Amino acid sequence: MITTLSPPVALTVTPSIFSSYFKSQLVYTEASLSHSLSINQASKQIREMAGYKVEDDYDYLFKVVLIGDSGVGKSNLLSRFTKNEFNLESKSTIGVEFATRTLKVDDKVVKAQIWDTAGQERYRAITSAYYRGAVGALLVYDTTRRATFENVDRWLKELKNHTDPNIVVMLVGNKSDLRHLLAVPTEDGKSYAEQESLCFMETSALEATNVEDAFAEVLTQIYRITSKKQVEAGEDANGSVPKGEKIEVKNDVSALKKLGCCSN
Repeated sequence: MITTLSPPVALTVTPSIFSSYFKSQLVYTEASLSHSLSINQASKQIREMAGYKVEDDYDYLFKVVLIGDSGVGKSNLLSRFTKNEFNLESKSTIGVEFATRTLKVDDKVVKAQIWDTAGQERYRAITSAYYRGAVGALLVYDTTRRATFENVDRWLKELKNHTDPNIVVMLVGNKSDLRHLLAVPTEDGKSYAEQESLCFMETSALEATNVEDAFAEVLTQIYRITSKKQVEAGEDANGSVPKGEKIEVKNDVSALKKLGCCSN
C-alpha cells in the first residue's frame, strides 16, 4: 500500500542556467543519495529548534527517471503524479525538470525523486549525466505515434549504458485516452516488455489513468528488491537504511519476475 505523506517539490532547469546549475545539482544529487546520517540528524535538530516541520524524514530515497521521445507526455505524467495536474499547453521540456514526492510503502517512508529528461536529440549530452544514481525508470512512448514505440529500444539501451543494467524499468504506453488514434496495440507493448523483462502499463496523464499505479509499481519493486537484499545480507529485520543511502539493485531481474509487475 502506498500513501502520500508530504507535498511535492518541483524544479526546472533551463539551458541558460545549465552550466552553473549542472555542477551544483550533481553535487546536490550525490549529497542527497549518500550524505551521512549524522548530517541529517544535525540538520533535523536545527530545524526543529527553529520551529520548522521536518519534511524529509524518510527511510529510502529512490531516484527515478522519465525517458522517451519528445512529446510522449513525460512532463504531464510527472505533473499528474506529483501535483495531480495536467497542462494542455505543455511544451517540450528544455533541459531537465525534477520533482519529489514522499510516500509510504508498507511501513517505510520512501522519498521519490523523479527526473524528467528532455527527449530532443540536442539535449541528449546534457541529460545523460542525470541518469547517475537512478534505480528506477519509466520508459514512455505515445500510443498514437508508432515511431515513438520503435525508438523505445534505443532509449532502453541508452538507459542501460548509463545505469546498472538491472535497473527497475516500467514500459509506459501513454495517451491511452486517444483510442481513436491508436497506432501501437497493447499487445505490442506487452510483448516488448516481456521480451526485455520490463514492467508494462498503459496510462493517460489527461484522465489520470494508471499514472499513480505506474509510479507506485516501480517504487514498490525497488523497495521490495532492496528489502530482499537486506534480509539476505542478514541486516536488521526492520530493513531500514541510513537516510539518503544509495540503493543498488544489481542482479535482481529474476526477482522482478518472481515479485510480478502489473500490466494493463
